[in-house]
Amino acid sequence: MHRVILHVDLNNFYASVECLHRPELRNLPVAVCGDPNLRHGIVLAKNYPAKKFGIKTGEVIWHARQRCPDLVVVPPDYSLYLRFARLAREIYLDYTDQIEPFGIDEAWLDVTNSSILYGNGEKIADEIRTRIKFELGITASVGVSYNKIFAKLGSDMKKPDATTVIIPDNFRELVWPLPASDLLYVGRATEQKLRRYGIKTIGDLASASQYFLHFILGKWGDILWSFAHGQDTTPVAPFGEEGIIKSIGNSTTTPRDLENNNDVKLIIYLLSESVAARMREHGFKCRTVQIHVRGCDLAVFERQGKVAKPTYLSSEIALRAMELFHTNYCWEKPARSIGVRGTDFVTEGTPVQVSLFIDEAERKQREDLEHTVDGLRRRFGHFIIQRGIMLRDRKLTNLNPKDEHVIHPETQGRFLYSQPPK
Repeated sequence: MHRVILHVDLNNFYASVECLHRPELRNLPVAVCGDPNLRHGIVLAKNYPAKKFGIKTGEVIWHARQRCPDLVVVPPDYSLYLRFARLAREIYLDYTDQIEPFGIDEAWLDVTNSSILYGNGEKIADEIRTRIKFELGITASVGVSYNKIFAKLGSDMKKPDATTVIIPDNFRELVWPLPASDLLYVGRATEQKLRRYGIKTIGDLASASQYFLHFILGKWGDILWSFAHGQDTTPVAPFGEEGIIKSIGNSTTTPRDLENNNDVKLIIYLLSESVAARMREHGFKCRTVQIHVRGCDLAVFERQGKVAKPTYLSSEIALRAMELFHTNYCWEKPARSIGVRGTDFVTEGTPVQVSLFIDEAERKQREDLEHTVDGLRRRFGHFIIQRGIMLRDRKLTNLNPKDEHVIHPETQGRFLYSQPPK
């Protein structure tokens, strides 16, 4: 018996919620955008009238206005979007407790055991779409399939307010003609690498040798080959498990382009202090540090690396982040956004092998010092004590990323990751 997996995607979510609350905008081209004065001036979401002008998510506001001079730009209201996301979740819970968020506006549902009560997957999907439309006032597209990968593809195939069913008998006709970039986890860099070898569609990916894909992509080649063949047994997490913190991070789009390593060092230390403080609050130490870098051309890369010992010391996190940056960024163009994340957690009290090459007493003193800094900042505010390096450029470092942030659900709904409000 095949599983019945739904993927629900709330259509143009941010823009739809804004138009619902401001009906006078409903028939106008609308884009939800960050604050251009803080260099967050990109399109986060757009409604269908704006989409007709070719406006794309992620493009800068000035470029969007060139496409559509009458574009109405509104700032994001994340508290409002989170409220609607919770209301949608309450609808999903009427059908299953196996709900796994995929960002704020998407979720997988496993309704395999619900069909006895509510009918087959397509009937459940249609009922959920109807309820979202009449109870929330927005629309959703739903993919129905026997695995998470194809369910996600299905929700993207017909928009708005539609249900697409992908089953073992029809996935070759529906899925294989799609661009390889439509497959989950095929990003820009992977797509470009595949194109160099003539692999342009999901069908090309399925037809390629698994050994060849492993040769050019490593283990991801094996995974993508399996996905293209509909071989995905990843379970949908039961409701509640998505709250487990798997990583803690901060990112920021800087007030000006970062042009050299000294600029980057300022931001990485600033973000690392926030990440470390939040890990200490939760009683975690990380074994892996990740960085996220976006250039001024909006090209993005992420890298990660292990640390010598589990840590919640900001200096150790910053040092590893800087090493990752130096190794992987070649300064062809300035950087405009950086993120730092700690992951692969152990609890603070987890026993760790003592090293002969690390001064454990000195390291304990640094941990005590950072706890003291936490206490001072809680009592007197973030700016009561700072590193001297922060005085080099107050325009870049006049930011409190720990307190001035909005929590955003990440791709798997399991990250505690944040960025300053836009």
